[in-house]
Amino acid sequence: DFGELVLVLGDLCIPNRKAKLPDDFKSLLVPGKMKHVLCTGNVCSKSMDQYLRNLVIGNASNVHIVKGDMDDNKAYPESKVVTIGGFKIGLCHGHQLVPDHVESLLNLQRKLDVDILITGHKHQAEVYANDGKYLINPGSATGAPTFEGKSNVPSFILMAIKGDNVVTFVYELKYDSELNKFKVSVSKSDFSKGGK
Repeated sequence: DFGELVLVLGDLCIPNRKAKLPDDFKSLLVPGKMKHVLCTGNVCSKSMDQYLRNLVIGNASNVHIVKGDMDDNKAYPESKVVTIGGFKIGLCHGHQLVPDHVESLLNLQRKLDVDILITGHKHQAEVYANDGKYLINPGSATGAPTFEGKSNVPSFILMAIKGDNVVTFVYELKYDSELNKFKVSVSKSDFSKGGK
């Protein structure tokens, strides 16, 4: 029993910077497997908003999307706090954080009073602990370039939350030179609330 499965993704930028989700990811992200979807914003289209809402069958209230710097949807909040299992989770796109470094993330984490802070904007997947609190960036699900034009590895994160424990699985679509094709790689991290 994995507990509650939570899809964490963001910076889709469809159709602004990418046409679609990678097929390798779409085949993994099928309706009915996730209990929650947490999106860091930059959804950029009604069709992608609906796609995310359809991933959680029967309970669209478990789909949480915050406003990215490229989103027009005024219904998306700037930030949001949700509780899943034993964790208070903060969600924010991240373009609002100036300067853009770890101290700004930690300040927001304290302000929101959350165990896990999930932000986007950098388009690079990161998962790390700091004093028993966790900072997560799912990267860009499409590998959309940043506003500076820097290309990125497509990525998303699946979290399995059970009580006060969370296991994160970072999915990245990387080029395998031996196979001469792109392939999904997965890395895993385990955390407990308060660093226990």
